[in-house]
Amino acid sequence: MIIKSVKRSQIVSNALYHVIITAFSFAMIYPLLWMIGSSFKFNEEIFVNVRRILPTKWTITNYTTGWAGFGGNSFALFFKNSFFVTILVTIGTVLSSSFIAFGFARIRFRGRSFWFVMMIITMLLPGQVMIIPRYVMFNNMGWVGTFLPLIIPPFFGGAFNIFLIMQFIRGIPRDMDESAKIDGCSWYGIYWRILLPLVVPALVTVGVLAFIGSWEDFMGSLLYLNTPRKYTVAYALKLFNDTQKTDYGATFAMSALSMVPVLILFFFFQKQLVEGISMQGIKG
Repeated sequence: MIIKSVKRSQIVSNALYHVIITAFSFAMIYPLLWMIGSSFKFNEEIFVNVRRILPTKWTITNYTTGWAGFGGNSFALFFKNSFFVTILVTIGTVLSSSFIAFGFARIRFRGRSFWFVMMIITMLLPGQVMIIPRYVMFNNMGWVGTFLPLIIPPFFGGAFNIFLIMQFIRGIPRDMDESAKIDGCSWYGIYWRILLPLVVPALVTVGVLAFIGSWEDFMGSLLYLNTPRKYTVAYALKLFNDTQKTDYGATFAMSALSMVPVLILFFFFQKQLVEGISMQGIKG
């Protein structure tokens, strides 16, 4: 009887746990579901009953209207710009951060501790403080109005990304470096052939975070892009309703489409992403 009562209490507690988790999960995802559902509603129905997710009458007009864009530029162009910028930012972030992290973690050079502390201090500096100096610098260089201010800086690494990859590299025995040196491998060979394949979870984590950050970057596009043909999706979504009468259905439709690349990326790399974050927590 005692065993049965214990099992019954475990079943009840597990059921209660899953009910609570499901309720909280639905509460968190409800705005997203509502937006996707509203993208298939007629405009006059969207705010009639805000509690209702699914439309009473379905339509795909919002997607065709939204895809047409504004100012003679369709969202196909804006998506193309976003992919161009985001892919280069992701590549630059992963390569530069891993290379710098390798140098800090494996190579002993003069002033290493000083420069590492300087790098960590940059993590404490609010990004808003650097907006005006960066704009002035890029404007003097003639880069304002181009993609360069969005693409070039990631090729110089990022403090958080460098630190994350360093934690993985420090967990790899130095004996592997010594063995590679004996076989005639240079530091570049050790970095490219030995360590990079062993820190794939960290690289995927950095890459996914860089992709999401660049894809959703509104401030950068607002500051440096001044011609419609160079607008990214994040910026175009804001201007879509500024150039005409607010079309909520079309806005929700394009917002839903803008989430597709991020969701696909997450589902493809969720295993490595979770592993990278969890291992960072264990080693940190």
